[in-house]
Amino acid sequence: LMHAPELVSHIPEALVLLIADGKILEEKTEDLKSLSHVLTWAPCSPVTALSLLGARQYPTHPITVQYAVRVLRSYPPDVLLQYIPQLVQAIRHDTMGYVAELIVWLAGHSQLLAHQLLWNMQTNLYKDEDSKEKDPDVFEPLTDLINKIISQLEGAARKFYDAEFSSFKRITDISGTIKPYPKGEARKKACLKALAEVHLDTITYLPSNPEAIVLDIDYNSATPMQSAAKAPFLARFKVRRCGVQELERIGIAAHEGSRPPPDADIRVLARSEDSRVCWQAAIFKVGDDVRQDMLALQLMRIMRNIFEAVELDVRLFPYRVVATSPGCGVIECVPNSKSRDQLGRQTDFGLYEYFLTTYGDENSGTLQTARRNFIRSMAAYSVFSFLLQIKDRHNGNIMIDADGHIVHIDFGFMFESSPGGNLGFEPDFKLSQEMVAIMGGKMEAPSFRLFASLCVQAYLAVRPYQKEFIALVSLMLDTRLPCFRGKTIQQFRERFAPHSCERDAAKYMMQIIRNCFLNVRSKMYDQLQYIQNEIPY
Repeated sequence: LMHAPELVSHIPEALVLLIADGKILEEKTEDLKSLSHVLTWAPCSPVTALSLLGARQYPTHPITVQYAVRVLRSYPPDVLLQYIPQLVQAIRHDTMGYVAELIVWLAGHSQLLAHQLLWNMQTNLYKDEDSKEKDPDVFEPLTDLINKIISQLEGAARKFYDAEFSSFKRITDISGTIKPYPKGEARKKACLKALAEVHLDTITYLPSNPEAIVLDIDYNSATPMQSAAKAPFLARFKVRRCGVQELERIGIAAHEGSRPPPDADIRVLARSEDSRVCWQAAIFKVGDDVRQDMLALQLMRIMRNIFEAVELDVRLFPYRVVATSPGCGVIECVPNSKSRDQLGRQTDFGLYEYFLTTYGDENSGTLQTARRNFIRSMAAYSVFSFLLQIKDRHNGNIMIDADGHIVHIDFGFMFESSPGGNLGFEPDFKLSQEMVAIMGGKMEAPSFRLFASLCVQAYLAVRPYQKEFIALVSLMLDTRLPCFRGKTIQQFRERFAPHSCERDAAKYMMQIIRNCFLNVRSKMYDQLQYIQNEIPY
């Protein structure tokens, strides 16, 4: 590798072997010859390129940083949209200005990338949710970048930006408007009144979903959420899915002339009814940092892509979340679903009984399908929860959809943080008695064995990608989010059992399942939640 790198420069994976120990980056003349090949190396994955920009995994060097910038420029906007948080964090290590230059270039080449970068940079200016404590490492460089990107917007691009940012600021600000009102009827009325004053007169989209145009607002949907101190609220939007490139084209076309063409006219589009049109509910939060949720769901989306690539029949639902400024965010709701807590309030029996009354008795095909959906999703979420150590798994954070899938929401506690002072008394993942009941009631049952088998297959499917997962988390460590307490990466790496063969890794995962099976600590946590918050279990 050191003596003839040109022989392997067509293999992207060989690059990290060349620079892994950092020796080649020491300024020796013979090394610089080898290093110059890096500039023309075959493009690596976006994650590897991003990790070359941060100093935590590889030493930064002008040549490797220039290579990473070239690679990232070559990817289309819809790929880069998945890595916005890490791209912004790379500014912390940008001693040479290459990353700042890249961000300005990307923002100039895609409006939707520019919007997402601006929201994320605004979010990271401060360390706290109230915008009082500046982040000393990035406040100035990010402020400069925000001003640069906005000043280079002109014409239709500038109008599109103004329309998008002002309309969603108006909607997010409703949270502040309704906060002084007492919870209950008064707050609900204030919420309806405030939403009624928001009008859609041009093309915009939900910040959380740059793939769908907002056509209309359900003005009767404004609902304040259960929260004592803060005032999050929910609203429903009629959206039309069209993809990133099409949304960008329509967004610009809508603002180009004095009158938009019919395919970019909100009044014409609002009347359209086709299979791409649906209603999407979203929660607007103020005073809550959703960056941790963004990271969890980003990793979930990558896991889902891996499962699809290997055609493994398990299911994750990475709903969309985006932070738009410090302590503000938009969270899309999981469609056609209710929390286990809501089901508990409506009925006095367990989840298995709910399945029987909803989908039919043991012999019906509908129950078999719902059970299979439950098992497929349970397996995927169990592996996800174990790897990321997702905690606070009470019944308010677990949803069941209309087809019987389980969906986990709210990732405020993960990695090294857990409720009650990080005591970590919840198990690796939640496997309660009622969940086991749906899967046959005992470990020997065929349904439970299918669940265990899918867990092991899902775990083995993600293990080859452990470096990518670790790289994405490493790039976020400097945000000092509460889930990072010093040993995150070391513990995360250990959970992938990196030194085990497949057979031993499978045994390790089976042991995790056994430990969680009817774990008494899960039950204790639900009882604690009931005492504190009256969330039934």
